[in-house]
Amino acid sequence: MNTKKSILLIIIVLLIDQISKIYIKTNFILNEEIYVFDWFRIHFIENNGAAWGTEIGGRTGKLILTLFRLIAIIGIGYWLHKSIKDKAHNLLIVSISLIFCGALGNIIDSVFYGALFTESYGQMSVFNTNQAYGSVFHGKVVDMLYFPIWHGVLPSWLPGIGGKYFTFFNAIFNVADSAISIGVLILLVFGKKVFPKN
Repeated sequence: MNTKKSILLIIIVLLIDQISKIYIKTNFILNEEIYVFDWFRIHFIENNGAAWGTEIGGRTGKLILTLFRLIAIIGIGYWLHKSIKDKAHNLLIVSISLIFCGALGNIIDSVFYGALFTESYGQMSVFNTNQAYGSVFHGKVVDMLYFPIWHGVLPSWLPGIGGKYFTFFNAIFNVADSAISIGVLILLVFGKKVFPKN
């Protein structure tokens, strides 16, 4: 895979990610949910933290996370550039491209959304820099994809978790998170192909 194809993949996934986030943010009220199927819902949440809605506390924690993401994306970008230059396996380049654009998608939220959008609580958010909910580097990440495939009370004979209410799969995420996860999954499943022994 060459540089042009890698950039095209990154742009396409990044556009899908940002268009979906902006649409949800400007057309949904926070925690609004639409059933597509019983096991797939569009559920609008925002989080201050890392992937899959993991929370990081306080403005300082948020700033540290955003700066870490910026440093990480530089490293991922270098890895992608080197892999293309070294004519690495196409699956490796695809996976790094997905990880790169996923990280970039969530960085855009973290860096810019706080300075561009109004608050989402109890109202639909709009572009308004005069009444923005935060500042540069303190934006919230928009999540909306929810797949509660199964929910119910676990059998009592299960040690430690038996008798408790459980939902599989309970995370709410976005297209950027999906891109990162698919990229990592490619590396795990096809590790022998993408990292051949010399």
